[in-house]
Amino acid sequence: MSRIGKLPITIPVGVTITVSPENVISVKGKHGELRQQMSESVKVSIENSQLTVTRTGDAPDERSAHGLYRALISNMIIGVSDTFSKKMEVIGVGYRAAANGQILELSLGYSHPILIQMPAEIKLLVEQEKRANAFITLQSHDKQLLGQVAAKVRSYRQPEPYKGKGIRYVDETVRVKEGKKSGDK
Repeated sequence: MSRIGKLPITIPVGVTITVSPENVISVKGKHGELRQQMSESVKVSIENSQLTVTRTGDAPDERSAHGLYRALISNMIIGVSDTFSKKMEVIGVGYRAAANGQILELSLGYSHPILIQMPAEIKLLVEQEKRANAFITLQSHDKQLLGQVAAKVRSYRQPEPYKGKGIRYVDETVRVKEGKKSGDK
């Protein structure tokens, strides 16, 4: 048995889960609704506000799908009852970030500003103070979409290893390399 797949998921109050005959699970809560197409090798059962995921066989692909779909369903339930957030820091002289509605405007040392249109499911917050680093906060009920958008924003200027300038997650540590040493002879 999969260690993750066999764990039951507690369904919080206010969250409704429906499984269609086509094996599509939909989770609805106060922050939105999410849908996921599931594999035929995984079955979902709901009893007494507990959701359990079981697999139909013991083939390697069925065993890997067991833990995967349990984790996806758990993330969907957490997302619609609470929200997920990613916080990023823009570090560098002259690097700025601003939010205009759902458009993120980044100045990262290129000859032009970078404009990124955020999906409707993502809430964008930017904190930019004078003479301080900008903080970008992305919030959403969809963990997959949130991670994808955050990775896209970070890819425009990844932290470089010598000064650490760029866009990084707040909880990320960047190992800074030592620069060249002058050889005094």
